[in-house]
Amino acid sequence: MIWSRAAAGLGLIVALAVASTPAVAAPAAAPAAAPVCTAPTPSTTQPGYLVADPDCALDGTPFTALPGAKVHTGIAGGAAYRIEVPGAWNGGLVVYAHGYRGTGTTVYVDDPALRQHYVARGYAWAASSYATNGYDVGQGVRDSVALIDVFRRVTGVRARSVIMSGASMGGHVTAVAIKEHPRAFAGAMPYCGVLGDTALYDYFLDANVTAAALTGVRIEFPREPAADYQQRWREQVGRIVPALGLPSGSTPAGRTWSAVVERRSGGDRPGFDSAFAYWNSAPSLPPLADLPFLFGLYPGLQGGTAGIAEGNVAGNRHTVYRSTDRLWPTAAEWRLNRDVLRVKRAVPADPGLSGIPRVDGRPSIPVLSLHDIGDLFVPFSMEQEYAARAARNGRSALFVSRAIRGVGHCDFTPAELTQAFDDLTTWLRTGHRAAGDAVLNRRAVADPAFGCRWTRGTHRGFVAPPCPANG
Repeated sequence: MIWSRAAAGLGLIVALAVASTPAVAAPAAAPAAAPVCTAPTPSTTQPGYLVADPDCALDGTPFTALPGAKVHTGIAGGAAYRIEVPGAWNGGLVVYAHGYRGTGTTVYVDDPALRQHYVARGYAWAASSYATNGYDVGQGVRDSVALIDVFRRVTGVRARSVIMSGASMGGHVTAVAIKEHPRAFAGAMPYCGVLGDTALYDYFLDANVTAAALTGVRIEFPREPAADYQQRWREQVGRIVPALGLPSGSTPAGRTWSAVVERRSGGDRPGFDSAFAYWNSAPSLPPLADLPFLFGLYPGLQGGTAGIAEGNVAGNRHTVYRSTDRLWPTAAEWRLNRDVLRVKRAVPADPGLSGIPRVDGRPSIPVLSLHDIGDLFVPFSMEQEYAARAARNGRSALFVSRAIRGVGHCDFTPAELTQAFDDLTTWLRTGHRAAGDAVLNRRAVADPAFGCRWTRGTHRGFVAPPCPANG
């Protein structure tokens, strides 16, 4: 679900430039033929799907081994894969799960952000395209877990320990994989992940129905949207947006909506005003790229099925919306809760791998996660949801969350990711729990310095009081 990739095209450059002839006039071996990317091949498991060449990036750049490493590529079960093993392999393997890639019918594999760091630290890695696109977490789990056996088959050796990692939807894949296969993994590192399963769709619902209620625009939640519903929604949003004064929320209704969204996305925290303006200035995902970001994600547009479930996965029948942190709701908050459209969930998170798979929050291995506190696509509240579930299950000691002061989705610097991975592997090696943030402590989250401890470098667009010199 990495936003920049969700809108990326899927075209392939088929031919690469031919290597130039050597300038030396002495006898020499003929230059090696330039690698050529093959066209996507029909899937053997998913009718209508194509599988892109795992030996090339989508822009035609060949996938080649890092110095001293060896690569393996192929297609298994309708999913392309890449594997890289360093020369000085330490016996560890990282299985990486990618994020949401829209609903196209060409699947492709790419490299994890930490590829070079894995290899430098002696870890092999493996990544899958998955056999399907869309929000198909179950397929992502099946194809990612299958890589452990693919690795053994193509390398001839078995990894001594396996770490599961993934970004965005890949974080959801990670959380479900370690639940379904607890003995297969030694540790996990989701980041910007959907760690709250259907709670993500509840958040999308909350943002839209409260915007409508605060502006007096009557909306509906069709279980089977008619062909003209998308256009009708556009017209309704066309009345909501100016009444809210977006992107900054300059009207009274807009300021209240900002406060409601802040609380539904993680609570009072530094930098939220900049995050609110950033995401309301951003276009939504196609085919609703003409709307402000959150409005294109309204679950009513697809009957609340998320394109994968058998019924509506979003609900707010018992949600109490707040715009303040007072002990008791204000009169204005009571009015909002009276006026907001209420939607009944039809299908819960699935206990297995169908629909939207459930995240139990019952880790049996160390889990270290990162999240941007200004992310309003997959909000920071996902960390809190997982932390709360882990606490209820008596597993808090196995979950560490780190807050990063950024407004984007999966907006992490290399230093933030590498430190997290190194701290996770130290935790696995020594048994000493890595440090993190108190994401369930409302006062800690509201502190102006929240997120300073683990943020490394500057994140464009994030505006908040500067971190203390010793932050």
